[in-house]
Amino acid sequence: MSHIARTMCDFHVWANQTMLTHLQKLPKEVYTREIQSAFPTISKGISHIYLVDTCWLDIVAGKSMKEAMAIDPEWSQDIEMTNIEEMIVLYAELAERFKAFLDQQADLDTKLVVDNPYAGVRDTSMTEMILQIVNHATYHRGNITAMLRQMGHASVMTEYALYWYS
Repeated sequence: MSHIARTMCDFHVWANQTMLTHLQKLPKEVYTREIQSAFPTISKGISHIYLVDTCWLDIVAGKSMKEAMAIDPEWSQDIEMTNIEEMIVLYAELAERFKAFLDQQADLDTKLVVDNPYAGVRDTSMTEMILQIVNHATYHRGNITAMLRQMGHASVMTEYALYWYS
């Protein structure tokens, strides 16, 4: 039986791919259109999920949170300017990094110490951290759904229960 952290990571990859594929089918201007919402553009929302995923992967792989959060501003800006086709490739590469990391882990319930510069020190497990990654992205995919509706476009379902049947 697959560990829940692996299953949730697979769901996370599926949900991101489902949303990205949907966005790719919409008129190009939808991805970069500025609106008053959770993010100024959908592209900034998608890049935010990607950047945070990258940061959390570095943390579960052993970097301190402070080190992982010290993202090069130029790289961050480049990611924010990436078009949907390039973003699909970046997400696929990140999914492979997550899979490779998880494949190397014998015990996903191993406890880690996270020193969050904003909230303090906390003992947690890799599983909890994976659930944080998934939950964070789920929240922001919801923001993107609202943004799409605000612009007059339908979104796509990315619920965990739908993933069960994929």
